[in-house]
Amino acid sequence: MLDKISLILVIIGALNWGSIGLFQFDIVAWMFGGQAATVSRIIYTLVALAGIWAISLLFRDREEVVERADKQ
Repeated sequence: MLDKISLILVIIGALNWGSIGLFQFDIVAWMFGGQAATVSRIIYTLVALAGIWAISLLFRDREEVVERADKQ
């Protein structure tokens, strides 16, 4: 479950960075009152933590991930 939540947050971060790169528009800042707003900072932090967690996916055995998914 934590892997799925992390993946969702990483995707949100990627889409936000894509909108910044293509349109110079920060979706998270726009939705929550600017980059310095508390909610925006919490979301940025959660996305960063999810990215750190996603690094662990690179080093896991694929069979281990498939086995855990089958059990759920």
